[in-house]
Amino acid sequence: MADKNIRVGITQGDINGVGYEVILKALEDNRILELCTPVVYGSGKIAAFYRKASGMAPIQWHQCDSVAELADGDYNMINVVPEDIKVEPGVESKAAGEAAFVALERAVADLRAGNIDVLVTAPISKKAIQSEQFTFPGHTEYLESSLGDGSHALMILCSDNLRVALVTTHTPVAQLSAAITKEAVLEKIMALNLSLEKDFGIGHPRIAVLALNPHAGERGLLGNEEQEHIIPAIAEAQAQKIHSYGPYAADGFWGSGAYTKFDGILAMYHDQGLAPFKSLAMNAGVNFTAGLEYVRTSPDHGTGFDIAGQGVADAESMRQAIYTAIDVWRSRRGYARAHRNPLRKQYHEKNKADNVVLDLTKDE
Repeated sequence: MADKNIRVGITQGDINGVGYEVILKALEDNRILELCTPVVYGSGKIAAFYRKASGMAPIQWHQCDSVAELADGDYNMINVVPEDIKVEPGVESKAAGEAAFVALERAVADLRAGNIDVLVTAPISKKAIQSEQFTFPGHTEYLESSLGDGSHALMILCSDNLRVALVTTHTPVAQLSAAITKEAVLEKIMALNLSLEKDFGIGHPRIAVLALNPHAGERGLLGNEEQEHIIPAIAEAQAQKIHSYGPYAADGFWGSGAYTKFDGILAMYHDQGLAPFKSLAMNAGVNFTAGLEYVRTSPDHGTGFDIAGQGVADAESMRQAIYTAIDVWRSRRGYARAHRNPLRKQYHEKNKADNVVLDLTKDE
């Protein structure tokens, strides 16, 4: 499949939020078709509703019921939502949550089957989507369960020059201390290091690890997590030739601009990493799910119920989510080519020089 025909699956998100508006605005410039084939999982009828409400120019959709009917190089809409569903901009409803899940489930199934190459998810209401089928705090945990096959997902918020990963994602503050263990921190350092190399093409990345407690715990005076878990994890990562440093007190780290000296930053919990990231990245931030075999991104904002249907939502984060998904997909292909069978090539060259032929399919 040529690069311009990368199939980018896009889920509608919550139909009462800003999902459709940012999707339509991100796709309205048809030059996007030079980069990829968009495949929206949702409803042509709902898309038309939001297009008219926002006063946007129409998009000529190739309407279909499954990936078997897709048209590469065109705008595709896979209709997965019942025709009679009620759209209520700004209203958090169970029906909207069910519609969001149906689109997500179909898209994930197609991603796993290889029918689409990458997945971009519009925002969901974490409350409205809850059901017997969806019992997760958010997209990241659902995707880990559905696509992980035993691998653990790593949430990375990224922009042009800033990449922030999290040890814990949607963990309540009261449970943070128990969740910050040496094993958990080390696993995330290693996952971030691999993602920076494989997904972002950064060789020998420099990683900053933030502390959990104020002033990095003041050597145990303000908490023991740094001494007992975070520092040992950093030391173990360094022993494995990973360039990781810290732990840094979060306030001084962000306030001094130290973040500009690193390729990746590992925060201990959600708001420690995301609050400064969103302040710095403005409207161009992207949520990327690393650590899985499959590529998934999303805008770094929520459903925007307060502005839904008003035509004022900013689509830049959605646009960047699409671009990032394509960039990561390409980077992984390059990484795979660079690391393909290095040992076999080494044996071949050595034995060619020695004029020796070995049968590498047999055990010696």
